[in-house]
Amino acid sequence: MGSIVSRRRKLQCQDTPSWTCFPATRPVCRFHSASGCNGSFTQLPKTFWELHLHGDAIWNRLQLTMDRHFNPILRPENIKRASENHPSYESLQKQGFSEVTNLDSMRNQLPQQILEFMSHMHMRDYPALIQPDGVCGAGAKEEREAPLLLLAIKTMEQNFKNRQAIRQTWGQAGWVAGVFLLGNGRNGNAGGNLSDVLRMESEHHGDILQWDFRDTFFNLTLKDVLFWSWFSRSCNRTLFVFKGDDDVFVNTPRMITFLRDQLKKPQAHKTIGDFMIGDVIAAGLPNRVCQSKYFIPEGFYKGQYPMYAGGGGVVYSGQLTRRLLHVSKRVHLFPIDDVYVGLCMLRLNAHPVHHPAFLTFDFPKGEKETLCSYHTILLVHKRSPAQIVKLWAHVKTSQAQCWDTPLRGRLEGKQTPTVRVSLSTFLFN
Repeated sequence: MGSIVSRRRKLQCQDTPSWTCFPATRPVCRFHSASGCNGSFTQLPKTFWELHLHGDAIWNRLQLTMDRHFNPILRPENIKRASENHPSYESLQKQGFSEVTNLDSMRNQLPQQILEFMSHMHMRDYPALIQPDGVCGAGAKEEREAPLLLLAIKTMEQNFKNRQAIRQTWGQAGWVAGVFLLGNGRNGNAGGNLSDVLRMESEHHGDILQWDFRDTFFNLTLKDVLFWSWFSRSCNRTLFVFKGDDDVFVNTPRMITFLRDQLKKPQAHKTIGDFMIGDVIAAGLPNRVCQSKYFIPEGFYKGQYPMYAGGGGVVYSGQLTRRLLHVSKRVHLFPIDDVYVGLCMLRLNAHPVHHPAFLTFDFPKGEKETLCSYHTILLVHKRSPAQIVKLWAHVKTSQAQCWDTPLRGRLEGKQTPTVRVSLSTFLFN
């Protein structure tokens, strides 16, 4: 990925508490949410259910309480009760706060944005303000067969141009349905003031799924868990989900072909329940740069991040979506959405698979200029609405010349590496 440029920068924070930033020499990298290493899978712990895991960090202590409650070895009776009686997971999450000692003094060590997140991190039951009129997203109502792929795009109310560009280009391909995921851009007031534009979009396209929670960066995780719940109720026959941002370009025809090929593989029926593919980060560490929007202080979380797929978009199976919903009820919400999915995957004893056709940080130098470059990828991040429209037109007009172009990572017989070579350490924003 290019050379690392090191530089020394003094970081200053206003109202500096105990998480004050200190002068540091760190490499400047392009990945935002975590530092990472590469070349192999994250080393698995000797025991799956650790009893003493970074006990002085709030999230770790809260999650330890939940993990102990559902430990199949220590408390097998709770597993049986969970399947029979469907306990209130929200009450269990609240109970964890009461069991963490010195919580008030620990809160005093945290920045305001983390405190705001903690104030509602046990809440997941938000009403839907707008829902799609199709069975499983826009386009599904008219289809006799269930869509192979549902495009679930995280967006915000003001990003109308992004949504329109997607609808006019890669979001309209055959065998797919689409839905846009939003929170409430009007400060989350109950029954909040929906914009006229959003109402018009919903009436015209039927692809808006909006909930009544405040639409902020740290609340992106809510879009995952609420979407999993909606999908499990509405999309029983949909085989795959693409979850992504509204500033990515997706080669949908190649994606459909790729997913069909996965279904043809031997033993596909046995592996589809764990299927997740994207741009995988292994052995990532929390971003400790307090000026970054991805900043996670040590007082909130310690330790490595689990393996996770990040950077604009990921594909997983419908079966895995339902499994993620179930296990997520036992995992406390985390401020970084991609990391939260990784935390849930860890507890499913599953892991995402890396594919180099998911380009988080654009093409390598010189590769983008070739005629068929956009036929070698499944996703590239990031692109403006105008660029998306132009790229879609280019992909369509160059189809005849590039129809047999292999995906990145399959060129000249090369095998797809398990984990992307990542230089993602502590980005200065």
